[in-house]
Amino acid sequence: MSDETAPPRLSRRALLGAFGAGAAAAAVATTGAAVAVSRSTTDSSAAGYQQRFYGDHQHGIATPMQDSLHFVSLDLVTRSREDLVAMLRRWTVAAAALTAGRSVGDDLAAPYDAPPPDSGDALDLPPSGLTVTFGIGPTFFRAPDGTDRFGVAARQPDRFAQLPVFRGDHLDPAICGGDLCIQVCADDAQVAVHAVRNLVRLSAGVARVRWTQLGYAKSSATDHTGPTPRNLMGFKDGTANITVDDHAALDRFVWAQSGDGPAWMDGGTYLVARKIRMTIENWDRTSLREQEGVFGRTKRLGAPLSGGDEFAPLDFTLEGADGEPLVPTDSHVALAHPSVNDGLRILRRSYNYTDGSDDLGRLDAGLFFVAFVRDLDSQFVAMQRRLARADRLNEYVRYLSSAAFAVPPGVGPDGGYVGETLFA
Repeated sequence: MSDETAPPRLSRRALLGAFGAGAAAAAVATTGAAVAVSRSTTDSSAAGYQQRFYGDHQHGIATPMQDSLHFVSLDLVTRSREDLVAMLRRWTVAAAALTAGRSVGDDLAAPYDAPPPDSGDALDLPPSGLTVTFGIGPTFFRAPDGTDRFGVAARQPDRFAQLPVFRGDHLDPAICGGDLCIQVCADDAQVAVHAVRNLVRLSAGVARVRWTQLGYAKSSATDHTGPTPRNLMGFKDGTANITVDDHAALDRFVWAQSGDGPAWMDGGTYLVARKIRMTIENWDRTSLREQEGVFGRTKRLGAPLSGGDEFAPLDFTLEGADGEPLVPTDSHVALAHPSVNDGLRILRRSYNYTDGSDDLGRLDAGLFFVAFVRDLDSQFVAMQRRLARADRLNEYVRYLSSAAFAVPPGVGPDGGYVGETLFA
């Protein structure tokens, strides 16, 4: 949580009351809806705990992780480029308002006999560090028959495509892919759900929901505050993750740079989303020796089996009395380590999930894996192929969904919209 300034938290109602005093309001009329936004130059100091929306990169990536996730994938139902751009404009204005703890639209200006522009379920809640991140799927550019859907097919990055099906995947097509995605994170689950609910309302007639996923209890460390989070197998997750203040690593491994591909993606990144169900009941019947061998780390402290504390470097050369490596070569940490992946790293931003129980009474739960990379093939696909072939963890997990999205760069504060560089 980005609370370094820790200002008092203000509710949406209080913020709305404060608008008339100093914020400049702007309204963007769009096809079928109008969204009002007030801009403040003091995002965090004057309006409670909130993330800054405008910037070179979209937020929700190099941002300290919040407690809750609501991820939604959408399919486009329009053939109109104008309608699509209008929706992206509506989303941008709404996301800026929601991030600042404000409502979508202006209830006072709305007709009394019409539905209110905002659903109202977060009116008394603080901003809660809300972030909204938008992505574009490979199918956004071309229809299945190869048709250029919106006149931007030639601008699709060369190597940006659907993720391959990896060995051991048990994918459900209904929860894979999508033309667009919205990742919403917040420290209050209701604030996150409210944001998705209203953004989806603003997409009416242009896009429809394909699949969604709720997540809780962040399962990756992206900053140095607090202990490393644990996954539902009880192990610390993301000890060696890229942190939000490691700008050199972010530039090298996360943000698309000039020359990487089309210029419209400069400052953007690529998002990978994979739903990984854990066979919890099997895991809970497994010995601690086996569990620690699977991860290559101790369960309680998260330390490498080669010794030291949680953050000690792994030593893959040390052997036990039986002559076997202390860190098994097929352990998860050994196969995911940068030393066997050409030094490459990824930014993980994953959440635990629980979808109740299945028909046999087993816990339907696991990890909603989210990662951001500068290059999908060399960073994620290559590593996942290695894990799919040999990772001991595969015995205890099932990969159910898979999707990749291009995340355009951030939005400037002067009337721009997310994805604008693609359509320029």
